[in-house]
Amino acid sequence: MRLAAARLRPCAGPPSRLIGRNRSHEPPPQVSNPLDAPAEFPPELPPEPPREPILTLPGALTAYVALLVAIHLARMLLPFDLDEYVIEMFGFIPKRYDPTLLAIPFPGGAGAKVWSFVTYSLLHANLSHIGFNVLWLLPFGSALARRFGAIRFFAFMAVTAAAGALAHLVTHEHAVAPMIGASASVSGTMAAAIRFAFVKGSFLSFSGGDADIAARVPALSLPQALRDPRVLGFLAVWFGVNLVFGLGSIAIGSDGASVAWQAHIGGFFAGLVLFSLFDPVPGSSRDGSNGL
Repeated sequence: MRLAAARLRPCAGPPSRLIGRNRSHEPPPQVSNPLDAPAEFPPELPPEPPREPILTLPGALTAYVALLVAIHLARMLLPFDLDEYVIEMFGFIPKRYDPTLLAIPFPGGAGAKVWSFVTYSLLHANLSHIGFNVLWLLPFGSALARRFGAIRFFAFMAVTAAAGALAHLVTHEHAVAPMIGASASVSGTMAAAIRFAFVKGSFLSFSGGDADIAARVPALSLPQALRDPRVLGFLAVWFGVNLVFGLGSIAIGSDGASVAWQAHIGGFFAGLVLFSLFDPVPGSSRDGSNGL
């Protein structure tokens, strides 16, 4: 009996042995399968801000071009005589302002003496005429529309058109042929754009990047611009092209078509000088950098 009792006495061995004896009652250890492990992915990077391509047209310029095309297509549906009447009413006719005018009525009366300073720029001789103006307008007008915004851009186009009409009036005081075409305004956008086009980061500095940022770099002051060799080179080429070839606005009249190159110069001069009045970018015309 003592022996049996001794056999029933629990083992007094070290805890490690007791744990060892009970291992058979524990669940088998889990062996991880590499195929079951979640795949490791690189950390997610924050998304880059969207960049607007340089050649994407801003809304203001798109609306302006669409207006030119719509007006011309509407005129194409008119009979020839009615279309001539529209040109005489909304085209710019220097003879309309001649104080010695006797018995030569022009459509539009006194009102046409005011609105034709701008409305002539919305009329074109043909689709090729529109296409040529739009071709020059795309790079310079896009940058200017982004910089100015819609309201300033449309006001700028109207002011430069009026400046072109004034230059044409001074040089063609007694002309009867109506002048039409947006070339004076297009010339104005080119002149205004070169005030910031060559600044580092802008659209002619060939540095790439976001179009809106490129259009809002600080501009050069007028004295700075006129000392920049790239601006002077641009001016030389532009004046040379206009004086030699005279491409752009067209005067329509009984003596055929001629080039109103003086209107180009008027619009260009206005855009170059009046740019600062429309420019909303802080710091412009004071401390603009001219490096590439």
